[in-house]
Amino acid sequence: MSFRALHYVFKIPNRGEAVKFYKNVLGMEVLRHEEFVEGCKAACNGPYDGRWSKTMIGYGPEDNHFVLELTYNYGIGSYRHGNDFVGIHIYCPKVYRRITSESTLPKVKHEGFLEVNDPAGYRFFIHDKQSSSHDPVRKLELASTNIHRSIDYWSKKCGMKLLESSDKHALLSFGDGQCQLQLTLAEQPIDRGQAYGRVAFSCPRDRLAPLQDKMDKGGETVVTRLVSLHTPGKATVEVIILADPDGHEVCFVGDEAFCSLSQVDPKADELLAVAMAEDYSDAWFQKRGGKKTQ
Repeated sequence: MSFRALHYVFKIPNRGEAVKFYKNVLGMEVLRHEEFVEGCKAACNGPYDGRWSKTMIGYGPEDNHFVLELTYNYGIGSYRHGNDFVGIHIYCPKVYRRITSESTLPKVKHEGFLEVNDPAGYRFFIHDKQSSSHDPVRKLELASTNIHRSIDYWSKKCGMKLLESSDKHALLSFGDGQCQLQLTLAEQPIDRGQAYGRVAFSCPRDRLAPLQDKMDKGGETVVTRLVSLHTPGKATVEVIILADPDGHEVCFVGDEAFCSLSQVDPKADELLAVAMAEDYSDAWFQKRGGKKTQ
């Protein structure tokens, strides 16, 4: 398959709380952890300069699982959430039972699924049903102000296959077994807040420039033009960052280099633990008026 769904980016203000939730509640594993001393050229960490980290977490290797990228900016204490992100759908009876039995965890029970939030405020829908593929993460749900306009963008401009649609929702995918994109009609104008995320897909490197040209000719938004991103000690990848009609950020990355960059690191847990133990940013910023609230 030439295009593949990779991950969605969350901005988290507390790594310890987040990782505890993802590992102990959702049953995910830390796949890799990377530290950076300055802001990303493609604003991977948001519109912030300074030190930040990236922790990939999920149910298996990024080669064949849709995972989450937990972005942590050392100087930011909180992010205001909007209504652009609806939720991540996980199909796993084991996780459903675990959350059901956890009396202290706030949850909303629906017919066949539970609704829970991670410590940063991102929503998950946990279904009491086995996933139809090897990956429990089946859908990323985002808000749309115009379903037909969104379908045109994601299917005709980005090349996703439209699986089903109505006036209030659309379901698309880049291939069987991949995490699907669900677009749901928003009841209010979309506010992306400061906690907005970014969905990432991979494609052959030689498809990046033509895709950028296609968006240019179609009058669509190119947030970051084709650029190389460096990760210390790892592969350099090329990306373009787009935005759909509702402002949802979309990253396309060259698959060849990304496959090298995204290999599971057996020392990921250790690297993350060391980084958290050596993180004195709370105390440092407290002496200077506290971390910023976004």
